[in-house]
Amino acid sequence: MGIKSIVVGSRGSKLALLQTELVIQRLKKDYPELDFRVRQIRTKGDSDRRSSLSQMGVQGIFVKELEEALISGEIDIAVHSLKDMPTDISPEFRLAAVGMRIDARDAFVSKNGDSFTTLPQGAIIGTGSERRAVQMKSMRSDIRIRDIRGNIDTRLKKLYSGEYDGIIVAAAALLRMGLKEKIAEYLPINPFLPSVGQGALAVEIEASNKEMYDIVSNVNEEQTWQCVQAERAFLSTLGGGCRTPIAALGTFSGGLLHLEGMVADREGTRILRDEETGAFDTYVNIGRSLARKLLSMGAGELLLEKEK
Repeated sequence: MGIKSIVVGSRGSKLALLQTELVIQRLKKDYPELDFRVRQIRTKGDSDRRSSLSQMGVQGIFVKELEEALISGEIDIAVHSLKDMPTDISPEFRLAAVGMRIDARDAFVSKNGDSFTTLPQGAIIGTGSERRAVQMKSMRSDIRIRDIRGNIDTRLKKLYSGEYDGIIVAAAALLRMGLKEKIAEYLPINPFLPSVGQGALAVEIEASNKEMYDIVSNVNEEQTWQCVQAERAFLSTLGGGCRTPIAALGTFSGGLLHLEGMVADREGTRILRDEETGAFDTYVNIGRSLARKLLSMGAGELLLEKEK
């Protein structure tokens, strides 16, 4: 093997660096002789903390600069939260491995320890996700939703300073940062279906680098791959823009892959949800089939409304 060292690209947040270290440790198990160095890359999503995610367009804002570093040779691999990656990856790049998925659910953190259901009337909840906003409104129409940006530490600081009564974040983020005790409630999958790929890590490489692929693909977890590819096929088939509230989660049960999916309008007045189950090795077809189900229920109209 000609490769002696690998430069790993990562965003600079505490969570991103922790996730990157998880991937490096997994790679070191198979390749203890390799030297790994981390290079922090600042993305557009990290630089612009004022614009809401819905205004910026979620897909790619935490990825593009890492991909540019791959092309330039500044880094050899890039570690992402899979939910940040666009469903349609440029032919220049390759998703070489996914895995280490932990709790895919959303978590509720409150200033006073309240659960989401016991919050007082008119409580202010912080989220940068239209998906979460829609799902909250479906349960509590009295809730006031306020945009929030920043890394986990920043969001918690804003919460405890009194700007919000509660915030919703990915449970995986808090668990990886050792902040389990902050979680007041794990939000139920119904209605809080998570973002596509939530809780999973992804390793991206330059498509032409076969030797790097041979190394990185060893850490791919096949069951996680099948679940998230079903989710991503669902999203890709819908063709929804990054501002559309779309959610999906694939799970294994009884040797079968079960996929749940959701599409909604921004106001939460129309929420379409269904599920599909099939053989685990037909994961892409499962995602496409579920997307077609929702399109037949009128999801296309919601997607068009969002892109106007």
